[in-house]
Amino acid sequence: MKNIGDPLPRVDGPAKVTGAARYAYEWQVPGMAYAVLVTSNTARGRVLEVDASAATREPGVLAVLTPQNAMRLPGPTQGEPPDRVVQALQDDRVYFSNQPVAVAVADTFERAVHAALMVRIRSEPARHTVRLEDELANAVPHDLIAGGRSIPADEARGDVARGLREADARVEQTYETPPETHNPMEPHATVAVWEAPDRLTVYDSTQWVFAVQRKLARAFAMPKENVHVIAKFVGGAFGSKGSPWSHVLLTAMAAKQVGRPVKLALMRPHMFGMVGGRPHTRQKLALGARKDGRLTALSHQSASATSRFDVFVEGCALQARHLYACPNIESKHRIVRLDIGTPTFMRAPGEASGSFALESALDELAVALDLDPLELRLKNHAEKDPIEDRPFSSKSLRACYAEGARRFGWEKRSARPRAQTREGMLVGMGMATAAYPGNFAPAQALARMNADGTALVQSGMLEVGNGAYTVMRQVAADALGLPVEKVRFDLGDSTMPEAPITAGSISTASVGSAVLLVCRALRQRLEQMGASGAASYAEVVQRAGGAPIEERSKAAPGEERKRYTMLGHGAQFAEVLVDPELGMVRVARLVGAFACGRVLNARLARSQLMGGMVWGIGMALHEHSVYDEKLGRIISRDLADYHVASNADVQSIEPILVEEEDTVVDPAGVKGMGEIGTCGAAAAIANAVFNATGRRIRSLPITPDNLL
Repeated sequence: MKNIGDPLPRVDGPAKVTGAARYAYEWQVPGMAYAVLVTSNTARGRVLEVDASAATREPGVLAVLTPQNAMRLPGPTQGEPPDRVVQALQDDRVYFSNQPVAVAVADTFERAVHAALMVRIRSEPARHTVRLEDELANAVPHDLIAGGRSIPADEARGDVARGLREADARVEQTYETPPETHNPMEPHATVAVWEAPDRLTVYDSTQWVFAVQRKLARAFAMPKENVHVIAKFVGGAFGSKGSPWSHVLLTAMAAKQVGRPVKLALMRPHMFGMVGGRPHTRQKLALGARKDGRLTALSHQSASATSRFDVFVEGCALQARHLYACPNIESKHRIVRLDIGTPTFMRAPGEASGSFALESALDELAVALDLDPLELRLKNHAEKDPIEDRPFSSKSLRACYAEGARRFGWEKRSARPRAQTREGMLVGMGMATAAYPGNFAPAQALARMNADGTALVQSGMLEVGNGAYTVMRQVAADALGLPVEKVRFDLGDSTMPEAPITAGSISTASVGSAVLLVCRALRQRLEQMGASGAASYAEVVQRAGGAPIEERSKAAPGEERKRYTMLGHGAQFAEVLVDPELGMVRVARLVGAFACGRVLNARLARSQLMGGMVWGIGMALHEHSVYDEKLGRIISRDLADYHVASNADVQSIEPILVEEEDTVVDPAGVKGMGEIGTCGAAAAIANAVFNATGRRIRSLPITPDNLL
């Protein structure tokens, strides 16, 4: 019996479209109160006074929490990185515009909103800046967190200066990506219920129930077992819900102070700055190559914005360490402290921003050498990791190039800009390489065989739109030899076996491996008890007394991570149409070929890749969190002003699954697909725009004013 790879539809699809799927804000508890945040109108300074007198006189208003009257938390509010520093009304400092400075609590949502609007904040502003260039001179190196481990800010091999001197062609340019905001469909939301003075239940929209559990237990000085976190469905996250932010603590504090369950959801404007985003980056690329196209030098230096009170480093230059064969490579990361909310991981963090710069620079080098951009990449294909000098666990990038180019029709591309038109529009074609780490972290799972021959499998991972309920059932059913209908997979509860964050393309590989191992262990145990196949499981359990038979297991990376470099690879191809009079760009076609190890569900894999590619369109043409520099405030803070790719922007998108076997990367043989679809997409589009217009755009997004 085989379920792995089959394009099974989502088992949770009916629940989602009928409204039966329960998201964080939809959990109902008797006696519920409602909370609404009041946020700062200054970018830096101190809160001098919170006047809540009018609000507290309104009917139904239970409390207005302020820095003056909020409870003092008995424990620390920050743990080990990447846990974020949050603002929980413990002092009067203001670090960024839109920071929570008060919380209105009432017996209905409408009354809470009304009360929040009546609160008046008097602040003492201080000098601020949200401009990267104002603080670039003060940029400093900082190690970064990626794939759950610390990575050095700088790494080098060979002599880049000498490699540039020896080059026949050089490209030295600066590329820029703007601040962006995740904007999942479901806003961040938390429900807090104190079951006892030292026992808390929380329903949260999160990517990691165990991080929420630890943060709340730490802040309220309780054993973590006393904090129960539940998240059965999450309506999108993309990194923004990976860390528990200020509102999670504030909801629990409000519930404690008013003595009732409290429900809080961020309004859409609250999601700009308060819960992270992709940081503003400025990246310097220097490439050198011989006449035949072989690289002699590759330098990638990145400066990314972070807050003054915390640290997040965008790993833009990490790809330069592994992607292309070159004798002289250097990569550097610097942070620039500004008066903003702390950025965070956003779909393909580092790789999305970094691939725009690196792959744009390679396209410029191809033009300088008069080489086909695909040929240039093939000439510099790395057979082993150029920095680590070790093999890849698997690498099917050549196959991705070949299949992507064939399906796209790359041979029809003209090397000369403005050479092709269609119905009065300029036509351009561009391509780029995609790569993303094959991440794997320790994960635990439980498998239980019931007396009726059905199985229950559990792990505390999350369903964030990734198809976890479906894919894990397929893995479990295969390992147990059962039809998929006889397996139920459950998730999203801190009482379940611990799983890593559902982010960083780490979850399916990690939890999938744990599920595989635990189901194999359960099957072996049942066979030792006399089972002669799946049809006899029920009989074995009944003969043993009828109580479910259970196994627990853990999957974890080993020494193989030190011996191999593990990456998923892909090739992105874009065709654009550009209006020569209006400068408007339309992505007519986007084709991506990807090799990411074992495919657990072809339908869901395509969905993940397609979603990532749509994000690439948004990154290339639309997304930008625009700051009012005088006020230090994001002014594009709703979906009317913050533009994302809509149905009208997405024409033809074709993700291609390239077969790849990897017996090293993890027991399941999986490399995550949630983010690689975004990698290289913006660069391919920008390179296509150059091919169409002859204009090289080095700062995203590409808007009509850039092309007029």
